Amino acid sequence: MDVLVIGAGPAGTALAGACARAGLRTGLLDPAPDRPWRATYAAWRDELPRDLPGDAVAATAHRTRAVAINPHPLPPYAVLDNERLRAHLRHPDIAVHAGRARRVLHSATDSTVHLTDGRHLVAAVVVDATGAARTLSSGPSRGAAAEQTAVGITVPRAWAEPLLGDAEALFMDWRPAPDQTGDGPTFLYALPMPGDRVLVEETSLARRPGLPLGVLRRRLRSRFAAVGREIDQLDAPEERVRFPLDLPTPGASRVVAFGAASALVHPATGYSLAAALALAPRVARAVAEALPSGPAAAAAAARRVVWPPSALAVHALRRRGLEVLLGLPPSGVPVFFETFFRLRPHHRRAYLSDREDVTGTVAAMAALFGSASWRLRAHLALGVVGLRLPDLPGIRP
Repeated sequence: MDVLVIGAGPAGTALAGACARAGLRTGLLDPAPDRPWRATYAAWRDELPRDLPGDAVAATAHRTRAVAINPHPLPPYAVLDNERLRAHLRHPDIAVHAGRARRVLHSATDSTVHLTDGRHLVAAVVVDATGAARTLSSGPSRGAAAEQTAVGITVPRAWAEPLLGDAEALFMDWRPAPDQTGDGPTFLYALPMPGDRVLVEETSLARRPGLPLGVLRRRLRSRFAAVGREIDQLDAPEERVRFPLDLPTPGASRVVAFGAASALVHPATGYSLAAALALAPRVARAVAEALPSGPAAAAAAARRVVWPPSALAVHALRRRGLEVLLGLPPSGVPVFFETFFRLRPHHRRAYLSDREDVTGTVAAMAALFGSASWRLRAHLALGVVGLRLPDLPGIRP
């Protein structure tokens, strides 16, 4: 085959489908290729591909809010329907294989993926889309990962309304939970779901190591208890989230990393799906055009699409922003986001969405620094070089 994609999550499925549509003989390998996608995926509505069918969007929140110290209106936010998204991304010409990759051996003309059950698959180009596991494309270790963690539950809309206020979705609500003592700040994240329901999650944006799920669960219960609701009464599954924000970008390799495995996760938000959906057709075209020059050329062409110099520069800036955020004292985190959400919409979009806009990212960071209070500026400036101020009361936006 021409391309073997390992990992049948949204990113891997998107790339496999794009490769098949580009005329490449494509395989998709996963231990359970048809298992449901359990995570809830969302994105800014204007980031989604134009060819995405309407029924692949489960719900759209037109009144999206962020709350740091004050509420701020944000652009429309979309929640995806996982099964319809999968149906749209898959292609009938993909050869689907159930199995687990163990290692890969390369030759000048192809690559052989050896499976744990003794079988092997041969392809010109191998893609690792196994998320943070990075089964075949692991990068160098950098110590403990900065992780985003969350615990959530889907509740009837009436239960969520006291928390939502006039919003349909809460991107971040940094007002503290009633049971928020120690362990760092968390925020409330809420999304509309089909059936007049709302997914409500208590989220730790970034912490090294990640905030324990038990702490998040306790805080989420306290938010509902404060408005007279006991979520333990609901017979609803709990959604648990834990993933690294700071995987290193992949180096030169015959294995093409894609999706979260390629460090596409936004260091400040944890988002990666919209970027993967946008990149998949471009990567597929690059592979198809370069493959006549050999597998190594095709893999290099794919890497150039995913990580051009502009994207690497923006990613480095965002990673520095993540480290600054990790270094803020608890009282400074809501103040930081209050300052951020006061920025003009084009500055916010550049930092949150445009992964190749170096000029826009620098301008957004400069605008935030310029509009910050003197004490927040001191935290930001020292954070850039890895130093910290003590957490003193009175920090203001």
